[in-house]
Amino acid sequence: MTTLDFFRHDGFDLGYLDRQPASGQGDPVLMIHGFASSHYVNWVAPGWFKTLNEAGYRAIALDNRGHGVSSKSYEGADYTPAKMASDAAALLDHLGIERAHVMGYSMGARVSSFLALSDPDKVATLVLGGLGIGLVDGVGDWDPIADALLAEDAAAVTHARGKTFRAFADQTRSDKRALAACIIGSRDELPEDRVAMIAQPTLIAVGTRDDIAGSPDDLAALMPNAVAFHIEGRDHMLSVGDRTFKQRVLEFYQEHPL
Repeated sequence: MTTLDFFRHDGFDLGYLDRQPASGQGDPVLMIHGFASSHYVNWVAPGWFKTLNEAGYRAIALDNRGHGVSSKSYEGADYTPAKMASDAAALLDHLGIERAHVMGYSMGARVSSFLALSDPDKVATLVLGGLGIGLVDGVGDWDPIADALLAEDAAAVTHARGKTFRAFADQTRSDKRALAACIIGSRDELPEDRVAMIAQPTLIAVGTRDDIAGSPDDLAALMPNAVAFHIEGRDHMLSVGDRTFKQRVLEFYQEHPL
């Protein structure tokens, strides 16, 4: 793994990876990963850094607070989408970037939406992966996920989604107590009138087998400049690395250059 750089914001030391294309100068794409993931799991391993760099873009991703190599907190109040969006805005400031394409997956898509509203001048375009109308309606009962993360014995977890995320957290060697706090604090929803204020060109991409995200079409219908993309045959976990998703994002960036 590549050694990350760090910056400090709101009491957290946050790791990030910043890679320019071979040309040495490209439009920046800031990527915000999902719950229990990291810059590496969400964006490096599935090939997003490679895809963007080869297409001439500057690829940037941070480890959200509570995730990866970044500082941890065990207080749910530290993990609101607004606070995590402020971390992303601070990273752009730290790097001297005035405007960027912003792409988030799942929880990262929620954070990206809050960023588009709090710092609209910084967000040139928005890609929301793995999150549709769940941005407005919520994405189900996640309290059992917190319970699963805090369980002493993973074998005792019986909740299906809890088992999935507990296994994922164990696989990524995450701080499960921090993730439990995060899942409690990060579920703020956006009402329809706020979603309607997201004016940036937006691509909403959800797998056709995703049982978490909610409809991308229903979310796109609430926004003035959004289109939906269905990632065929993919569930919530597998959509992020899908080849057709990557191709559609590159087309979207060509349609909406900085």
